[in-house]
Amino acid sequence: MGMKEFRNPEEAARFVEEYGDMLGLKPEEKSRIIIDAKLRQAGWLVQNKNDMNIFAGLGVAVREFSTSNGPVDYALFINGKPVGVVEAKPSNAGEGITTVEAQTSKYANSTFKNVPNGYKINYVYEATDKLTRFTDYSDVNYRSRAIFTFKRPENLNYLLLQPDTIRNNLKHLPPFLTKGFRDCQINAITNLEKSLANNKPRALIQMATGAGKTFTAITAAYRMLKFGKFRRILFLVDTKSLGEQAEREFMAYKPYDEPRPFSEIYGVQRLRRSYMSQDNHVYISTIQRMYSILKGEELDESAEEHSLNEVDGILTRPTKEVVYNEKYPPEFFDCIIVDECHRSIYNVWNQVLEYFDAFIIGLTATPDNRTFAYFNQNIVSEYSREQAIVDGVNVGEDVYVIQTKVTGQGAKIARQKVQYRNRLTRSKRWEQLDEDLTYAPSQLDKDIVNPSQIRTVIRAFKNALGTELYPNRNEVPKTLIFAKTDSHADDIIQIVREEFGQGNEFCKKITYSAANPEQALSEFRNDYNPRIAVTVDMIATGIDVKPIEVLLFMRDVRSKNYYEQMIGRGTRVLNEEDLKKVSPSATGNKDHFVIVDAVGASTSKKTVTRALEHKPSVSLANLMLMVSMGHKDPETVTSLANRIIRLNNQMNEKQRKAFQEEVGCIPRDMANNLLNAYDEDKIIEKAQEKYGLASGDLVTEAEKAETQKEMLALATAPFAKADVRDYIENVRKSFEQVIDSVNLDEVLFSGFSSDQKEQAEKDIQRFHDFIEAHKNEIMALRIIYDQAYNDRPMAIKKLAELYDKLQLEHLSTERLWKCYSVVKPDKVKKVSKLNKLTDLIALVRFEVGYSDDLSPFADRVNYNFMQWTMRCNAGSVHFTAEQMMWLRMIKDHIVTSLSIEAEDLNYTPFDGNGGLAKFYEIFGDRYEVILHEMNMELVA
Repeated sequence: MGMKEFRNPEEAARFVEEYGDMLGLKPEEKSRIIIDAKLRQAGWLVQNKNDMNIFAGLGVAVREFSTSNGPVDYALFINGKPVGVVEAKPSNAGEGITTVEAQTSKYANSTFKNVPNGYKINYVYEATDKLTRFTDYSDVNYRSRAIFTFKRPENLNYLLLQPDTIRNNLKHLPPFLTKGFRDCQINAITNLEKSLANNKPRALIQMATGAGKTFTAITAAYRMLKFGKFRRILFLVDTKSLGEQAEREFMAYKPYDEPRPFSEIYGVQRLRRSYMSQDNHVYISTIQRMYSILKGEELDESAEEHSLNEVDGILTRPTKEVVYNEKYPPEFFDCIIVDECHRSIYNVWNQVLEYFDAFIIGLTATPDNRTFAYFNQNIVSEYSREQAIVDGVNVGEDVYVIQTKVTGQGAKIARQKVQYRNRLTRSKRWEQLDEDLTYAPSQLDKDIVNPSQIRTVIRAFKNALGTELYPNRNEVPKTLIFAKTDSHADDIIQIVREEFGQGNEFCKKITYSAANPEQALSEFRNDYNPRIAVTVDMIATGIDVKPIEVLLFMRDVRSKNYYEQMIGRGTRVLNEEDLKKVSPSATGNKDHFVIVDAVGASTSKKTVTRALEHKPSVSLANLMLMVSMGHKDPETVTSLANRIIRLNNQMNEKQRKAFQEEVGCIPRDMANNLLNAYDEDKIIEKAQEKYGLASGDLVTEAEKAETQKEMLALATAPFAKADVRDYIENVRKSFEQVIDSVNLDEVLFSGFSSDQKEQAEKDIQRFHDFIEAHKNEIMALRIIYDQAYNDRPMAIKKLAELYDKLQLEHLSTERLWKCYSVVKPDKVKKVSKLNKLTDLIALVRFEVGYSDDLSPFADRVNYNFMQWTMRCNAGSVHFTAEQMMWLRMIKDHIVTSLSIEAEDLNYTPFDGNGGLAKFYEIFGDRYEVILHEMNMELVA
């Protein structure tokens, strides 16, 4: 066509967008320009058939190559031999791209003109400008799959040289020698290998904490490498500390059929910077580091210290967009093992996983329905904590409750002189209160510090140890205290040492901000001291400390999964010999652990996943952390800018000057740099300066994009440094806390929680158990969890089947609604009429934590209907009274049927008002758009 040859698909797409119509390009011609660029980007030489030289490089893609069945869009040659074909289609063919497979097959099985015999077409693609599907005809029962882009010729050449394909190898793995493995591990590995043999792209292993998930995963990885002939496996973890733990386990692993350790047979690399060697076999990384590697950016290790699971607001951020990296193409990994399946893989960071053409294996002790959906309901192993306790793999827990007056009610400080404490320096001063100060429990250890409240809890805990919890011990059992913040942890440590009359070694802080946290963790795990460790998040999940026998909650937790992971820190079994090494007076094996609940953590409402319907308030620390991990979307950047502006306004001139000396600029300039990166005028002005243009000259979209990228990089660069983030956070923390030394706390109740339940609570628990027992029927419930529109037509039938099963348990929608009204009256709306099926949705959403209140499904639809019509009427659309009548009828239909289709308008009550024909008459050509919008908006 005589056009510019693009190597970058994004540039090609911009060209097509700007000039395609002007040049009169047809849809398929537009696609081919971008497909050409994708092929070049992946290392292929793209040639016209009249100018071809198939020996010009390792991989050559020839357009319109002649075959016995006509010209194929692209013929792929490696070392001069044809190995593959590409069938190109316009963008709008994406939905039906699999129907093109027959056409591709025709070309793949045809004769290539003027090419000597002795070749076989193994690799076929169907592609549009946005979608690429790939099939390897060498696979038994080959199946096409969506991939990020074309495979590089050197990697296809490698595959051609192998005796067989990975997917074929997986069908012939040798028997698994099970000696020395637990039944749950044998079951997981056996079923996983069946899943892999059947070419299922995703699989979930659910195993209770302590059952040996990592050991099972390493065994599976070993067999995949040795017998499946996998080249590389990525082991994804949630934090740097979990990566270090995984690395130790890989290094220590000894295969069941080899005398050498794993690390002597296969290379293991824990990624610490933005580089991966090509010759290792197992790569251990956090997902945020893998993203930085694909982007070609460095990542400060501090960004890996925090679990993405617990970074407030991260799940509401835009998806992390990844781009092609020729050093690490999508075929770089054959398998990705995701440890603990942190929720971020389902949302923000999902594209990092989907970039690679790899099997994805999830490991978790605490799955939720989002987990089941992500792994295509392919649960190859289910081993619950309850079963692990029965089998002796885990130990169970007792719950001991400490309730104090200030913890539950807060307090009031009468107008008087009080102490203020600087959060950073801990220096104190006295000042007169202007008025009485009343504080709520939620302000404790943040704005207000009441030492008596902390002391009362610790004293009650100490007293219980010798009388009710472990009366026969001479030493304090290994105890982990969960604190709210680092400052709170420091207060707890000081008071613990005082109350127990012990020194520094007795109680230590294990957080990322502590000095040498890894050494402190090792001592807590292996040595006599410390007896008590205080943490915030660092060892709340994943980290193994088997001798822990007490978990003291001094912070509440609202995430069900996070809470279950936290209590998993105490569930590990330990034999008497190993327990005595750290707790000499212990007798017998570790047979239980104790949860000491000082804040109601064991009874507070938990959600399965954080609600995504509402925009959460994100802390300054988390905003800075998110930006350091590559979140540079407008919402995050401008939110951070506003926080910096707020900080600037709270600072005095001396603080601003110190800020400039430390960071390099004053807070106001830092905020302006952030805001300017999304200011169109500033971007154009900077681009004109960058490219030497006059102020009135036109700036292209490509120039603006490149300029904005540089502005964003410059504006966010300071936050990549942990010391800068810490400094900014500490400046904020330098604002003061009030020390309440007036209100002495008192214990209201201390003792083991009662196991007695009201009948309503029992029925609610049975309902919860029913949901768990039927989670494999998630297709029937998908409308509940992710509002998948295409699944709604079948949902009513599935819900009816589910409701019938529920009634066999002597439960009904009405009964359950009444139970919740008794147990949680402030959360339940009283109603006179319920829809037994659609209100079952409301009940399930409430039970699993997707709704804070229990309201009829109709309320949700009515509210969404009101919001949708208000948005429509506020814009260019203004519904007439007659149109609103029809819309209300449709809304009422959706209340009982979840969705509506055009043919439904020919039945009651619509037929009495003219049916589909009348609806078309009053809405015209927009009638299908209206129905689609209502289906999507009203059940959202």
